Amino acid sequence: MNAWIDKLRSTLRRHVAVSLVAMAALATMVGYETLKPVTARAATPAPAAAALDDESVSPLLSLDRAMETLAARVTPAIVNVAVTSKTKPDLTEGQVPDDMQHFFGQFFGPGNGPRFQMQPSQPQIEHGIGSGVIISPDGYIVTNRHVVDGAVDIRVTMSNRKILDAKLIGSDPLTDLAVIKIDGTNLPSVPWGDSTVLRPGQTVLAFGNPFGFRFTVTRGIVSALNRPNPFANDPHKPGQFIQTDAAINQGNSGGPLVNARGEVVGINTFLISPSGAFSGMGFAIPTQIVRPTVETLIRDGKVTHGYIGISITDVTPENAKFFHLNDADGALISQVEADSPGGKAGLKIGDVITELDGKKISNAGQLQVEVGMKQPNTTIKLGLLRDGKDMTVPVTLEAMGSHDKSLSAENENGHGKMRWGLGLADLSSDVREQLEAPENIHGAVVEQVQPGSSADDAGLRRGDVIMQVDRHDVQSASDVQQALSKVPKGQDALVLVWSNGGNTFRVLHAPEGS
Repeated sequence: MNAWIDKLRSTLRRHVAVSLVAMAALATMVGYETLKPVTARAATPAPAAAALDDESVSPLLSLDRAMETLAARVTPAIVNVAVTSKTKPDLTEGQVPDDMQHFFGQFFGPGNGPRFQMQPSQPQIEHGIGSGVIISPDGYIVTNRHVVDGAVDIRVTMSNRKILDAKLIGSDPLTDLAVIKIDGTNLPSVPWGDSTVLRPGQTVLAFGNPFGFRFTVTRGIVSALNRPNPFANDPHKPGQFIQTDAAINQGNSGGPLVNARGEVVGINTFLISPSGAFSGMGFAIPTQIVRPTVETLIRDGKVTHGYIGISITDVTPENAKFFHLNDADGALISQVEADSPGGKAGLKIGDVITELDGKKISNAGQLQVEVGMKQPNTTIKLGLLRDGKDMTVPVTLEAMGSHDKSLSAENENGHGKMRWGLGLADLSSDVREQLEAPENIHGAVVEQVQPGSSADDAGLRRGDVIMQVDRHDVQSASDVQQALSKVPKGQDALVLVWSNGGNTFRVLHAPEGS
């Protein structure tokens, strides 16, 4: 009996345990199913705020669409210009490349950079890239001269990645412009715009190939106009640059700056930056200079610039009263070169040029551009103010360099022919102090170097001091001129030059035909 009771109790315990397990499982499932929606709802983020409707931002959307249309219109006419060129003869002992002088100067100060020990060598082959813009359906392309200078091979990459050979039509050292050409018909092109109607604040786009990234477009505004010539080594170079904050970097050179209508208003050419990269200040040559230069290059293959033979500066509010002027307009003559067109016409230091052929002259840069774009042998009428009196003086222009004695060392026949392309002056105590030249340095200081001349090819620059000619010491500008004039026709000349704190020998190669 007792055994039966124990068995019954055991059976009841098992059933109770199973029931408890089943109830626990059921409770777990019910809890999971009950809590699951809550957990899922907690993991789902709330809907984001609605985007602004098109109507509320329609001006911005319209601007975007306009910029897209403009970029799509211009980009097919932009080209990448790849150049293979020969460099000039390599360095001699003590010479630091020009493009490294600024770099080292930041750390060591002018003339105190490291010295190099190098031997003369043969010209080397270099490769470079720049930008250009097609301006005609038959394949004429505008770029910078410094992009194609010395080129032995020029290749153009179109926006469709097609690569074409190009030939140099002509270049102009003074304006840093060049024209190349590819074969083709019905090519995409961009029309000319009028840079004289630009105003600060207007939208402009810069196109090009910065750092090799092809077919880039950047947007900005016209920051300023009529920026002066920054090239102190050649005061003849025209200014009037367009300043823009549209990003311009290495490789953009030769690309166009276009207005909102897709017209070329400038050719991007350089930037000002302490780091060498874009820092908000890019500069373009305005079409008032570009277009006539390009048209002349296409027609003649070269450009001859008009020349007066004067140095000019802007009239300022500070000096205007000393020249009997009520406002700071005009170009102030600070120097008149002897036997120049200006000298022959009777122009004087202190004259203020206020008009050219009846057109008002606002500043020195404007006069420089206007005269440079005129042909030699043209007679112009200069309206000027001299000691408070209005005058009109006719001046017959000459070709730049043709009568500038400061740019030549005459040959032994005394014909005044441009031979070496040097303008020289005596090394006076004032000049020595400006150049920080030691007392043991004697000779003639280089004042000017004619672009493309033997002196230019040898790397001579304004401020260099010529100490020897063909291993003979020289003491003055006349000594250098006399020594160079005695070099036989067809022969090179060796000059010892003090530059940037060190001495180097340079070879002046005999010019063609002399």
